[in-house]
Amino acid sequence: MRRASAPRAALLSPLTTAGRADEVVHRVGKAIELGLLVDGEQLPTEVEFANQLGVSPMTLREALAILRRQGLVETRRGRTGGTFVRHPANPPVEEMAERLQAIPVSALRDLADEQLAVSGLSAKLAAERASRAGVRRLLTLVDQLASAGGLGARIRADSRFHIEVAIASQSERLTRLEINLQAETAGMLWLPYGTELRLGDVVADHHAIATAIAEEDGEQARLLAERHVQRNLRRLTELHLLLAERGSTEGGEIDS
Repeated sequence: MRRASAPRAALLSPLTTAGRADEVVHRVGKAIELGLLVDGEQLPTEVEFANQLGVSPMTLREALAILRRQGLVETRRGRTGGTFVRHPANPPVEEMAERLQAIPVSALRDLADEQLAVSGLSAKLAAERASRAGVRRLLTLVDQLASAGGLGARIRADSRFHIEVAIASQSERLTRLEINLQAETAGMLWLPYGTELRLGDVVADHHAIATAIAEEDGEQARLLAERHVQRNLRRLTELHLLLAERGSTEGGEIDS
C-alpha cells in the first residue's frame, strides 16, 4: 500500500487503547466505507499492517477474518495474492438505521453543532487556501456523486467531498475532526426511509460549495456549507423520529 495520506493516516494510525480486533474492524471498515481505501487496493502484509495499527498479528488476522465475512476485504492466494479492499455496492442499511436510532435527538443536535463549526470554517479557509488541484478534486467528487449508481458509491462520494473540503483548508486539525464526524455519521443521511434524500439536491449543494471555493469567496462558501449541515440535521432528525415510530409500532405488534 502506498504511503498513507493524512485522511487515511487518521483512521489507520496506531490504536491508543489495547489493540482489539473489533477496534481494528471499526477503523479499517470506516476507511473503506469513506473511500479512503480504494476499491481493489492491496493492503500491506499482515506483519506490516499489524505494526502500522499497533496490534499483534493475531489480532489483525482476527479482524481481517471479520472484514472478510462483512465483504469489505478479500484474500487471494498465489504469487500475486494478498488481502484486497472491496467497496460494498449495498452497505448494511439496517445496521445504519440501528446506529441512528440509538443516537438521542439532543446528541444529533450536538453533532450538527460540531459539524457546523468544522464544515463552515473548513469551507471558508478552503476558499482562501485551496490549490488548483484541490479545487479540481472537489469538482471531480461532485461529478462522482452525480453519477454514483449505488448507495455505497453515493455514501463514499458524499463523505469524501466533505473530507476533501477540510483537506483543502490545509488545516490538519479540521481534517481530523471532519474525518471523525464522517466516520460517525456516514451513510445515515441516505437511509431509504420516509421521503428519500434526493441525489440532485445534494449534488447541487456540493457544486455550490465547490464553486464558492473556486471563486475564493470564503463567506459564501461558509454560508453554503452551514446551510447544507442544517438541512442534513433536519433530515437526520426526521429519520430518527420515523425510526422510533416504526420501532414502537413493531414492538406493539409483537406484544399484541
